[in-house]
Amino acid sequence: MDERVVVLGTPIDNLNMTETVNRIVGAIRGDRHLHHTVVNAGKIVNMQRDAQLRESVVNADIINADGQGVVWASRILGKPLKERVAGIDLMEELVRVAYLDGYKVFFLGAKEDIVRSVVEHYSDIYSPEIIAGYRNGYFKKEDEPAIARQIAASGANILFVAISSPTKENFLFQQRDVLKKVNFIMGVGGSFDVVSGLVKRAPLWMQKAGLEWLYRVYQEPRRMFMRYLVGNARFISLVIKHRFRPRAAAAAAPSVAFRPARPAYHRSIR
Repeated sequence: MDERVVVLGTPIDNLNMTETVNRIVGAIRGDRHLHHTVVNAGKIVNMQRDAQLRESVVNADIINADGQGVVWASRILGKPLKERVAGIDLMEELVRVAYLDGYKVFFLGAKEDIVRSVVEHYSDIYSPEIIAGYRNGYFKKEDEPAIARQIAASGANILFVAISSPTKENFLFQQRDVLKKVNFIMGVGGSFDVVSGLVKRAPLWMQKAGLEWLYRVYQEPRRMFMRYLVGNARFISLVIKHRFRPRAAAAAAPSVAFRPARPAYHRSIR
């Protein structure tokens, strides 16, 4: 059984990419429902002061570490995670699984031309048959229940939500009862922008070095500089505080309420 560890007060499943995919595929094949989310440095920082975001994240069935900084922090804090499971890589693999196994995918988020480009991209690579539907990510809060019903009625087995945090996490959590008709639901942040070609992904060496955020700043300096500068500084501060705080204080810290990890499914994808 895979261990769910707590890093900076955040529960994270200690799964690598293959284990994550196998667990998801097992749920879809068994017609069960899984709510997936990822955490990175910025999200963990925001969860310290955003109670709604925290509730939405910790109640997911699978929580992966999307940021390399989170993996490094886990090792520094003595709770080492196996590896980073990048949301965009997981999404790409699950779209391939959808094609191989005959599942349908719903894409929600980004601007209309971007999400349409994503749908056309996967339709060309695989088949239009994998598309259950799509919708842009620009809507009002009061529209969310109707959108969730639209997705549930689409026949989708998989839902990807490419909306900024914390909106996507809260949407998936608050509409969870309606979305249980979909086997697998997942927030994928800015992944649609990358798939459509609007934003380039960092070179592999930068991804492995934990510098993907720096490449984002390079491409969008005005929008990303302060976000990463402040977020990363606060994350480093959290790691230092947790690493060197007295053991007595650590023992007295309130426990984190979260669901235990579910057993892994080891059946490999085709």
